[in-house]
Amino acid sequence: MTEEVKKLSASEQKKEDWMNSKWRPAMGWMYMLVCTMDFVIFPILWSLIQVWGGGEVKTQWSPVTLQGAGLFHMAMGAIIGVAAFGRTQEKLAGRSNDNAPGFGAPAPTFGSSAPSAPAFGSSAPTFGSAPAPTFGSKPAGPGRTAFPEL
Repeated sequence: MTEEVKKLSASEQKKEDWMNSKWRPAMGWMYMLVCTMDFVIFPILWSLIQVWGGGEVKTQWSPVTLQGAGLFHMAMGAIIGVAAFGRTQEKLAGRSNDNAPGFGAPAPTFGSSAPSAPAFGSSAPTFGSAPAPTFGSKPAGPGRTAFPEL
């Protein structure tokens, strides 16, 4: 009986709502469809309707998604960009679903074991290369003081 419970729970864990697993591609397809309609299909139809109705094109199509300073495109860029970044972080972490708590991307850590090259030939120290000094402690070494004692 415990094997049945284990099999059932494993299959339930693999099974997730379609909206949870497919919302990222759905957002990408929706954005592509909106851009195609607003920048390709509707301008052609707008011109054809004017030609059929009056014989000439008097006004050009004004893209609906560019009104309001293009806020739609900025918002969709942010949504799709953050979703792609989050999915990349999930893949790197080895997770395959979105059911984990939090926003997905772990915070970057400083002091990794990989050495980093200083930028533009500077000799700036890297994060994590030396322990941080504590306040009130005296520096190591004979006769070496950071500040003269008053």
